Amino acid sequence: MSALNFNTANQTFRQLLGNGLTYRVPPFQRDYSWTEDEWEDLWQDILGLFSEDSESAHYLGYLVLQSSDSKQFEIIDGQQRLSTISILILAALGHLQNLVKDNIDAERNQRRKDNLQNSYIGYVDPVSLISRSKLELNRHNNRFYQTYMVPLETMPKRGLNASEHLLRRAFDWFQTRIVGYCQKDGTAVAAFLDTMVDKLFFTVITVTDELNAFKVFETLNSRGVRLSATDLLKNYLFSIVSSGDTHETELSAIEERWERIVDELGSESFPEFLRVYWNSCNPLVRKVDLFKTIRKQIVTRGQVFDLLRSLDKSASIYATLRDPQDSSLEASERQSLDRLLMFNVRQPLAMLIAAYRKFIDVDRPIFTRLLHAVTVISFRYNVICNLPPQDQEKIYNSVANKISNGTLNNWRSIINALQDIYPEDRLFSAAFQEKEFKTTASRNKKVVRYILFQIEKHESGQEFEFESAAYNLEHILPENPSAAWSHMDEHNQDRFVYRIGNMTPLEKKTNRNIGNKGYLEKIAAFQESCFSITQALPDRYTEWNESTIAARQNQLAKIATAIWRIDFGN
Repeated sequence: MSALNFNTANQTFRQLLGNGLTYRVPPFQRDYSWTEDEWEDLWQDILGLFSEDSESAHYLGYLVLQSSDSKQFEIIDGQQRLSTISILILAALGHLQNLVKDNIDAERNQRRKDNLQNSYIGYVDPVSLISRSKLELNRHNNRFYQTYMVPLETMPKRGLNASEHLLRRAFDWFQTRIVGYCQKDGTAVAAFLDTMVDKLFFTVITVTDELNAFKVFETLNSRGVRLSATDLLKNYLFSIVSSGDTHETELSAIEERWERIVDELGSESFPEFLRVYWNSCNPLVRKVDLFKTIRKQIVTRGQVFDLLRSLDKSASIYATLRDPQDSSLEASERQSLDRLLMFNVRQPLAMLIAAYRKFIDVDRPIFTRLLHAVTVISFRYNVICNLPPQDQEKIYNSVANKISNGTLNNWRSIINALQDIYPEDRLFSAAFQEKEFKTTASRNKKVVRYILFQIEKHESGQEFEFESAAYNLEHILPENPSAAWSHMDEHNQDRFVYRIGNMTPLEKKTNRNIGNKGYLEKIAAFQESCFSITQALPDRYTEWNESTIAARQNQLAKIATAIWRIDFGN
């Protein structure tokens, strides 16, 4: 982080708004969106500062600002909190103004109102002597904020957009609470605000440009702090568009397109989608370098429009690939996508987006076959062999780019290009023979059920629904062994209990009845099972120990090698 140009400090709201500093929500930042739930939470937190056993301060989280001169700041993250606190202060000032109108301690309340407004809402420019607001909102909200809220004018109730309605409602909501808390006492209002601005504090991160802001986002997000990198990218792209001779209707149209993309994916999924999209038609970019790369390559209005159109088209593809129940998919495609979700494998997504764009309308079977092949590769490479995903991603990115530019345009050329990330039979079989899954994790349990039910289908021809609640996963050596398993020492029990060879499908009731009994006591139940691979256990193994578990797992590995395979020669 030493290469980043940013400063970090803890600041109270009073410190934040002092010394003639001004704050601006970037024009294309999202609109004001807090509702009564958030207002109530903030209000209760503030009231807690005035209780008898109150804490000395209340922490409001990270605030990310961008500035080149340390005087004027753009609010990259935190606009909802700053806007709401400003509205609360305006509501209190509105209450003081009403006291003045009602001739209640009018002279002193007027001085209180002017002083507080100058400190936290606006200031007088020492050169022009013009009153200026300390906070500017985005392009959809600022006119309403500056025209009605800052000067405390009567606010209209009609002809407002949705976020302007929220601003007006927030003002009314907080004014009602302040009137109830302070009554008609101007001194109490001033004391309330004076205490509040000293007890609300942020961790303020100030960066010099968008690139540093994006790097800060990546760092904070890796530590569990959610920030709006999506908004940051939007601000950059739209600043390029608005810098030219762009009509308002054109801005509105592309903004609607952007919001449609984000709404379809969700703001939290958008950054991941953006990287997948970019890698589907460009050289591989790491997550930490994505914003820098886009900023370097997208520099004209035409490039922004082209990018947004392509993002719009690819967003629906990405949403489809992440939703196996999408009605536009064929049954086999839904099954393949469901497997990828179960395996928790994302590396192929860029290639699958490229293949969908290329083939879905002109030669759909190529896409369908490729989707199935990817599940086989993922099972071998990721699930069983657990090989480095970064090596795999490079191959998928290369294939995605070649599909996008037309270099790879048929099934054979594409599947051959993927051969380097297909673990060959010897490597796959060896890894399968040693594989264990701790089925205390639900995903692992689901994967083992999938494996064993596929082996059952291959061996008997019977297809059972592997997610059905009618069947359980039987650990032959139980997870909690009884005295009947004392022939295996505890160390080996721990080593072998979660090996694939120690598990088999079994009817739920039967599984419950046999519990943690010894192997010889379980044999009769196995013989009555509807699963052929479970029925076969007593015929093949007269006892159950470390060597028989290993022997069965070796046998299952041979079957698995035949099931999950791609014949590159045919």
